[in-house]
Amino acid sequence: MSEIIFKGAKIHFTSQGEGSKVPLVLLHGFLEDSEIWDPIVEELQKERQVICIDLPGHGKSEGIAKIHCMQLMAEVVWKVLKELEIELISIAGHSMGGYVSLEFLKNFPMILKSVMLINSTPIGDTVEKRKIRERSVKLVGKNKEAYVSMAISNLYPEESKRKFASEIQDLKARALKMKAKNIQAALIGMKNRTNYSEELKSFSGQKIIAAGKQDPILEINEIAEVSGDCACEFYEMENGHNSYMEDMNNLRTIMLFID
Repeated sequence: MSEIIFKGAKIHFTSQGEGSKVPLVLLHGFLEDSEIWDPIVEELQKERQVICIDLPGHGKSEGIAKIHCMQLMAEVVWKVLKELEIELISIAGHSMGGYVSLEFLKNFPMILKSVMLINSTPIGDTVEKRKIRERSVKLVGKNKEAYVSMAISNLYPEESKRKFASEIQDLKARALKMKAKNIQAALIGMKNRTNYSEELKSFSGQKIIAAGKQDPILEINEIAEVSGDCACEFYEMENGHNSYMEDMNNLRTIMLFID
């Protein structure tokens, strides 16, 4: 694993593989880290360079500010690419990583060939969702452990909770290493993000959205409609919010077709 210093903070990333396709950047979601991609990278790196980044405050990357807004995170991605001297990429992001991918599209469209959203949406938070994030910020301050356990468990349908119990427990253990202030910084950043529908609709490159049929967080019919409005390729995944774990083989196959 390599690192850069961005605004005084260490940002960790990995770069693996080579091939004829443009490099692919993979961005994890909230309370996750770049390790979620390990089983998928093993296959993808056979035909292209794959860059996985620990977003600020997650994994082995340090926190940067009181609010980790999507623009700040997109700038982190940009700095990593400059370090690697990469001038054209495709990008795929899971959940919050999808929001960061869209912010990157908004700010750096000239270096993007393809964008993939995994269990994510270009639509901003509803009023109710914003209130939930505000309450979550307070809960993290009072009891980080309880919040992390609840927040991760809520991403899975009951069948997945049983089937992937060990993997979910490992994900929780890694998330619990995060500082409370960094969890809060990401929550506020997500709450404050904008609607990226117009940016996605206007993008002329390849656009893909993959959504879970049983996702407790994002309603698949709504995501399908948004996908159609933005002229994206749309894929239905079989399970919940964390398709990289619950439907890994299918997701990996789809990702092999990212330009």
